[in-house]
Amino acid sequence: MVAISIIVPVYNVEKLLSKCVDSILNQNFKDFELLLIDDGSKDKSGLICEEYAKKDSRISVYHKTNGGLSSARNYGIEHAFGEFITFIDSDDYIDKSMLEILYNNMIENDVDLSITGVRDIYNGKTSIDVDREKLLLNSEETLKFMLMGKKINVYAVSKLYKRSIFENIKYPLGKAYEDSYIIVDILKKCSSVFVDTIPQYNYYHRADSITTLSYSSRDLDYIEAWTRNFEKIKSAFPNLEDLGLRRVCFSYFFVLDKILLANKERETTNTKDIVNFLKENSTFILNTPYFSKNRKIALRLLKINLKLYKPFPYIMNRFIQKSN
Repeated sequence: MVAISIIVPVYNVEKLLSKCVDSILNQNFKDFELLLIDDGSKDKSGLICEEYAKKDSRISVYHKTNGGLSSARNYGIEHAFGEFITFIDSDDYIDKSMLEILYNNMIENDVDLSITGVRDIYNGKTSIDVDREKLLLNSEETLKFMLMGKKINVYAVSKLYKRSIFENIKYPLGKAYEDSYIIVDILKKCSSVFVDTIPQYNYYHRADSITTLSYSSRDLDYIEAWTRNFEKIKSAFPNLEDLGLRRVCFSYFFVLDKILLANKERETTNTKDIVNFLKENSTFILNTPYFSKNRKIALRLLKINLKLYKPFPYIMNRFIQKSN
């Protein structure tokens, strides 16, 4: 058995794939298998995967009918042999010490989940690295940081999981924001988590990713994901109920803003439902410290008339994850 199974879903990334794979093969930590899951690519991505497999015996290539990111990750989990699992998106790349840091923190602290920081890249511009912190947390403390959008993200990537975590958990097929759907389920199976905030994962935000595309009905999945999570939080982490509701409210704000920023017609059924939800929860939003002053002003204007509401841009918002 190898120590780590690295699962890389691949779909139409021929120009970026080599940088991703090379960053994996150049790791200081060597005891891994690399599963390249070609999810029905129509470009040369599949051929590039095969060329790499010829050069390194640690690489296994699987070609499957296109089913989306969740399908590819689930497929990789089913074929993984490592004691631990990590995910890397094929348009991203990692620092050479990432696996070493994740693994050492996992073993030395005997935890179920090891997390490192993310460096966001937008149009060639890189986010500023944060000061390094090391935190040994329980699952509730970890979820609290995630819900507050501080120190820890909800991405599937930049994390090392015990493989046993995924025995009864799968990524939801056909959904956008798939990471959000299962993060609470994952944390419910973790007794302890180690977080090292040093950025080791380079997260490339493409112009055609879910975070930058104009509004589509798939954005409603974000609301669905956090509405479902809220029910899980109330049951498993009741101390975090207010933060869970805050995240649900944020998801409604996020989708409303995408609709309006995309210049979609304001008076749609979806828009009306979203506005009604925010109005119904306005007392909570206005009285909680978890929303900014500007957000509360925007809500007060929304309560008067939708035409007065000004959407917030989310280009650099790290609450959101990309999706293929």
